[in-house]
Order: sequence, then C-alpha cells, then structure tokens
Amino acid sequence: MKKFDIGIGLYLMAAVVFLIIPIPSMLLDVLLAFNMSIALIILFNALFCKEALEMSSFPTLLLFTTIFRISLNVSSTRLILSQGYAGEVVAVFGEFVGGGQLVIGTIVFIVLVLVQFMVINKGSERVSEVTARFTLDAMPGKQMAIDADLNTGAITDAQAKERRDKIQAESAFFGAMDGATKYVKGDATTGLIITLINFVGGLATGILLQGMEAMEALNTYTILTIGDGLVSQVPSLLISLSTGILVTKASKEADISDILVGQLFSIPKVLYMVGASLIFLGVLTPLPDLIFDVYGVLFIVCGRIIANNIEIAGVETEVSEEEAGAEEIRRPENVNSLLQVDPIELEFGYGIIPLADVNQGGDLLDRVVMIRRQVALELGCVVPMIRLRDNIQLNPNQYLIKIKGIPVSEGEILFDHYMAMNPGYVEEEITGIPTFEPSFHLPAIWITESQRERAESMGYTVVDPPSIIATHLTEVIRNHLDELLTRQDVQNLINNVKEANETLIGELVPKLLGVGEIQKVLQNLLREGISIRDLTTIFETLADYAPTTHDTDVLTEYVRQSLKRAISNKFFPVNETTSVVTLDPKVEQEIMNSVKQTEQGAYLTLDPEKIQQIIQSLKAETTKLENMGRSPIIVTSPIVRMYFKRLTEDYMNDLIVVSYNEIDNNVELQSVGMVTA
Repeated sequence: MKKFDIGIGLYLMAAVVFLIIPIPSMLLDVLLAFNMSIALIILFNALFCKEALEMSSFPTLLLFTTIFRISLNVSSTRLILSQGYAGEVVAVFGEFVGGGQLVIGTIVFIVLVLVQFMVINKGSERVSEVTARFTLDAMPGKQMAIDADLNTGAITDAQAKERRDKIQAESAFFGAMDGATKYVKGDATTGLIITLINFVGGLATGILLQGMEAMEALNTYTILTIGDGLVSQVPSLLISLSTGILVTKASKEADISDILVGQLFSIPKVLYMVGASLIFLGVLTPLPDLIFDVYGVLFIVCGRIIANNIEIAGVETEVSEEEAGAEEIRRPENVNSLLQVDPIELEFGYGIIPLADVNQGGDLLDRVVMIRRQVALELGCVVPMIRLRDNIQLNPNQYLIKIKGIPVSEGEILFDHYMAMNPGYVEEEITGIPTFEPSFHLPAIWITESQRERAESMGYTVVDPPSIIATHLTEVIRNHLDELLTRQDVQNLINNVKEANETLIGELVPKLLGVGEIQKVLQNLLREGISIRDLTTIFETLADYAPTTHDTDVLTEYVRQSLKRAISNKFFPVNETTSVVTLDPKVEQEIMNSVKQTEQGAYLTLDPEKIQQIIQSLKAETTKLENMGRSPIIVTSPIVRMYFKRLTEDYMNDLIVVSYNEIDNNVELQSVGMVTA
C-alpha cells in the first residue's frame, strides 16, 4: 500500500473518530491549524491552476475537507460545553476579532457568516449548475468538431482520442462540481446551527451547572462561540472561494494574476480617467483630499508609464518585424519561393475587397469553392487552388485573372450596381451605364438596386457583381484547364482509378504509355471541352490502341469515339434536330493530301490561299447557324477531324468540330450548309 493511501485513510478515519471520541484541547489546536493550512493549499491551487481539470479531484477533496471540518467543529463544541475551554486557537480567534467587545465580535461574525452563505456559497452553486448544464449541452458539438478535424486530417487518431477523453473528463468534473457545491452550502448551514447551539448550550451550562453569573457566562461563552465559529467558518470560506474560482476559470493560457493585471491595467486612458475622477472628488467634495489626490496622481502616473511601455513595445515589435522580414529576404533559400507561380490568381482593386471579405458579408471565397466543385463535376478535373489577392495598382473596381502568373483576362464592375442583360426578346430599354459582360463580351447595362425589380419584370437577366466575377473566372478556367493539368494531377487521377481497376492500370502504365503521354491525351480532350470524368473508358481505349500507335493526337481521336455518347449529350440535345455544317469531301481530301508525318507529329502543308478560302467559306456557313441562334458545329469525317480543328482554331477558337463516329445513333442532324474551297 502506498504511503499516500495510508495518509488519506487516516485523514478520513480521524474525521469519523473525532465525531465520537473526545480529544484534548492541545490536539484540537494542532488539528485546527492543519485544517487551516489545507484550506489555504486548496485556495492557492485553485487560483493558479491554468484550467479546471488540473484539479479534477476537487469534488472528492471538497467532501473530505467538509467531513473533517465538521468533526473538528463537533469536538470543539464538546470541549466548550464540557470544560468552558476549547484551546488557544479558538480563544484567540474569539478575542481578536471582537477586540474585547462582545457586540462588535458578534456583528463581525454574523457578517462573515452571511457573506459566505449568501454570496460565495450561493454564487458558486449557481455557477456550477450553469457550467455543468452548458458543458453537457456543448458535448455533441465538440464531438462533431473532433470528428470533422479527424476526417480532414487536421488531427491524428491519438489526438482525437485525447480530445474525446478530455471532453468526457470535463463533463464528469462539472457534473460532480454541481453536486459537490451542495456540500458547501450544507456545511455553512450546519456551522451556523452549531454556533447557535454553542451559544445557548454554553449559557445554560455556565449558569446552571458551573454556577457562573449571567454576564460572566455570556462573556465567556460568547467569545468561545465566536472563536469556534470563526475557526470553522474561515477554512470553509476559503474552500468555498476555491470552488467559485475553479468553476469560473476562463483562461487556459496564463495564470490568473497575469490575466487580471493585464486586463485591468492595460489601457492608459482608463487610468487617466480614474485618476482625474479621484482628484475631482478630492478637490471639490468634503472627502479627504490628500488621500484621493494621491491616488489620482498615482493612477495618472501609472497610466503614463503603461502608455510609454506600450509605445516602446510597439516600436520594438515593428523593428523586430522589419529585421525578421529583412533576414527572411536575405536567406538564400527564400529566393526559391519567389520563383513559384500560382496556377490561377484573381487580383482585384481595393473597391472589390468587400466582396472577398467574409467579415463584410462577402461570399466570393465561397463562390470560388463552388467553382472548383462545378468544374470537377462537369469536366472531371481537379482545379488547382485559386489565389485571391488585392492589388493596389489596379483600378478600384477592376479585377485581373492570371494563369501561371500571366494575365489572360480582366474585367471591371460597379460594386453597388447590378448588370442587366437583354436576352434578345426585350424591346423596352432601361436607363443605366452601358457596358459589356466580361465572360462572353455581350452588351449589358449597369443599373442600381432600385431598378433591379423593374428590370427583372421587363425580362432582363440581372446579375450581381460576385456572380459576374465567378462566371468570368469559371469560363477562364474552362478555357485554360488543359494548361493547368500537370503530370502530378494525371498521376493522382491514375491512382484513383487504380483502386478499382488495378488490372487496367497495370497493363496501361507504364508498359504501354507513360504519364506524359496520357497527360497529352487528356489535355487534348479538355482543350475542346470534353469531360474526362469517365477515366475508366478513356484508359480502356488507350490500352486497346496504344500497342499500335503512340501518337497522342490519334489516340485522342480513338478516345473521342469511345466517348461519343457523352459528346452527343453535350452538343446535340435529345429529341431535337440539330442544325450543323458539313465539310465538302473535296476539301477533306485536300486536307489529307497536305498532311505530313514526322517524328514530332503531323502537320499541314496546305497552301495559305486555300486556307483563306476554307476559312471564309466556314465563317459564311457558321454565320447562318448563329443567325438561327445555334452553336457553330461542323461535322467531318473521322480521319480529317483533328486536322480541320487544328486548321481553324487560330481563326475560330469556339468552333465545335465533331466527326461522324462521335455522334450517337439516335441523334438527328440537319445540314444547313457545306464548307467548300
């Protein structure tokens, strides 16, 4: 058995024994001093521990000390009633507090009892009850937060278990404290009753049994009663105060002394105002001017000293930050960080900052997250992190979109306006500031908030500034997604497919194709807006045709044909006849005759004059589709498709070129023209 176990056992056993067996006054003095020291130890531990759980045994400790204190109270009562003397400690407390005056001593004792019973005990009980309730109510939320951190990888399993254990410990502790404070309240009530018994019983014993005069008995037993009450109530008061301190602890970062001093004496102007108020009271009222003026001057001087310290600390912090920044720049390895380029950047002027500032109600950050989700669902590719930063060199309402550090598009918005666009059938005009929609360069009008409802009722499409920026950013990402797809991204996609298709990936990579070759095929698909979500089909097709060719352009055509259902669904509406333009077979033959194959790939040697004729004919035919409100789609034979797309992309980048093999059987087409030369 440990020696501490023996000590605790003796402590509790002594409490039981003292309730039954009389003890001499000398031993009672020793035990009362010991009880006082235990109360002081508990008080200072409660004061300087950083969080309540550091004294998780406090509820049990509270019960132990309460029983021990009551046993000493019973022993002192037995001595008072039997001998009219309960030791030096009780006598000194009774005489010292009253200063020899029974009335004063009695009043002081009553005040102390009321303070403990009405203020500290009642307050500690209420705080413990509320804390226990809120701790229990907060448990589900804390558990969910731990699960969320664990799922995102912010913490490990061990850390999650540690946090859960701590939550359970807090719940058990505050629940126990809620019950333990009832002991404190009962202890105070019992002490008050015992004091009353000492007084009445002492008077009766002194007058009836010991033959004392009434005044002598009153004097003797009043002092003993007050002394005994104080000896028991002071430790009880200290432990009640410890209870209140423990359940009201709010900080876990520092000692309470640092917190209190830092929070009360950290604002110079507060001390100035207090000092001025005290001097005002000392000079203009009958209050003692010397005391109040001295205090006032003292607070003003303290405020000045604190203000100087704050200024010095601010200068030191600024200097240290500058030195740290300079040192950081001087470090040779930090030059490498300057070479890194963000894949996507959105820079904006200071007038657009509120749209990106969550504290000002801006939701641009949330929209950026939704853009990444939308593109991932639509095209099957993970968009890199989008960097948002303000740029004071831009106009206040201007924003700039960069891809790999190079500006690719820009726009300008009016923060407190809405953009109204005519969908084509609204005849009535609305007044506003003419502009162009930045994503598709369509004519639009800036209108005010008051005009919004009227514009919508007239049929205008009304868009708010965050939506304008988000739409513009989405289109830029779509148009440049092939550039943003890196080899590492492709490797991550391969790893995802490998989990469910290990045989396929084992056959394809790296035996038939390398990651770089697969990357080029996927980039070719993304460049023309074809989704790569169905990676299994894409990789199956590559595995089928890679043994015969490693030309990534040819492999892309095979993949497109295997994705014909997805391509048809994207460009050709179901149950609707789609108007398209076809390519003259003679032109197709001329294009194929001009294809030259090299080790670096195929290229066209078509005569420039012939190219211009083809482009002019193409523009004329696609204009017919645009006038009909249709997208410019041209259908070619499979072998010509990729060469014709390469021929036209410098002139009509938004032209949709599909081959007959990429069109599903149930699609209905209507040719409205043919491109000739």
